[in-house]
Amino acid sequence: MNMELVAKNGLVLLGCGKMGSAMLQGWLADGLPPASVWVQDPFPSDWLQSSGVHINTPLPSNPAIVLIAVKPQMMAEALPALREMGNGETLFVSVAAGISIATYEEMLGAATPIVRAMPNTPAAVGKGITAIVGNDLAGVSGLDLAEALLLAVGQVVRLEREAQIDAVTGVSGSGPAYVFHMIETLAAAGEAQGLAPELAMALAKATVAGAGALAETAEESPEQLRINVTSPNGTTQAALEVLMDPAKGLPPLVIRTVGAAVKRSQELANG
Repeated sequence: MNMELVAKNGLVLLGCGKMGSAMLQGWLADGLPPASVWVQDPFPSDWLQSSGVHINTPLPSNPAIVLIAVKPQMMAEALPALREMGNGETLFVSVAAGISIATYEEMLGAATPIVRAMPNTPAAVGKGITAIVGNDLAGVSGLDLAEALLLAVGQVVRLEREAQIDAVTGVSGSGPAYVFHMIETLAAAGEAQGLAPELAMALAKATVAGAGALAETAEESPEQLRINVTSPNGTTQAALEVLMDPAKGLPPLVIRTVGAAVKRSQELANG
């Protein structure tokens, strides 16, 4: 990030739960001085209190960035203190789900640079992926700054338009829960075949984690990786004939799953 700008003018972090803490740890590790960070959080953790940042103290009048990481239901009480920073040079970056750029413009002022981000929970361990989109006032420089901030917790991709946030929610935003359930069901299937519960869960966790890591780092596509481990008439082929059934298998189920998440995201955004 533009460390000099942020260090000079300050960074305000509104909310420091798992996501906020993960980002803050990354920024401090990258050399951002703790004295240039102001955190507003009603229940600061022991780690936060020992980090050297300002906690629940008066905010700077014109910080470089305000990053909003509170739960949507807490937004109404948190934003009044930030209104005076709107319509200026302060960049607002929001990782709060379901709140549109237009809503922020109404609350902060139409001349406020705003970037909306959709991270996912693996960001808490530095393995997230975050999609970002900004208003015209944020521009490329605002997106560059937001990306630099969010790289502290994983990969960052840029969207062409804000409407794509709903699809991102259905794929990567809610997606970790789908994978966690896959681990649950894979372990349960192992138990059904006679494995002890602890052994079945250990196998399921390591298999999903290892396959994900391989898919991310290998040059081959996931399709090719699947082909590589599928011997003709072998055990994997027998399993995939069930899993890949076009009528009753995983493909139509995942389409319905993501579709349900996207529909709900649209409903929440429309109030």
